[in-house]
Amino acid sequence: MNLLIVDDDSLVSASLKTILEADTTIRVIGVADNGAQAIDLYHNLHPDILLIDIRMEGMTGIDVAKVLLSEDKAAKILFLTTFSDDEYIVEALRIGAKGYILKQNFESIVPAIKAVFSGQRVFGDAVINKIPSLMKQNDQPNFSQFDLSKREIAIICHVAEGESNREIAQALFLSEGTVRNYMSIILEKLNLRDRTQLAIFYYKQNTF
Repeated sequence: MNLLIVDDDSLVSASLKTILEADTTIRVIGVADNGAQAIDLYHNLHPDILLIDIRMEGMTGIDVAKVLLSEDKAAKILFLTTFSDDEYIVEALRIGAKGYILKQNFESIVPAIKAVFSGQRVFGDAVINKIPSLMKQNDQPNFSQFDLSKREIAIICHVAEGESNREIAQALFLSEGTVRNYMSIILEKLNLRDRTQLAIFYYKQNTF
């Protein structure tokens, strides 16, 4: 897979390139150190994945992602940053980034890139753990555009709070088997893979 790295620290970019190309399935075809250059290289090189930092002088990584995703919603953009600020996580989720992982979790970078390349969304544990508290700061999501029953929406809300099937069953006076059946139906309706994606789906429906 072909990768474009964007980071305003040249040492970080060089280190990432070395680490990533140690995996024979990854080829770094370009490196940019600012947002404008990132957009130009993306248009010229057509990488499979854009690996980009959040905070940069001038255009931020979020700004770059907004431009590219407005042109192609399927663009595979993975944020790699030292910052887990709530506002960045909110924006990354809202604009449709394929992932958000922290630089300090360097061992997860290559697996995350491969997951994004295969069509998955990847959000590190530090990000996933923030989702329930971030959701409580915002209004109830609007599910009107989806074919979901009130019971299904209730289950989604409980999943987003991090509850297990047993806890959901107790809260809604259902059997665990019934909750599992509902979960399968919900995931199929929304074309999602697992509970983590379902929690992210819930979060993205919030209005900020």
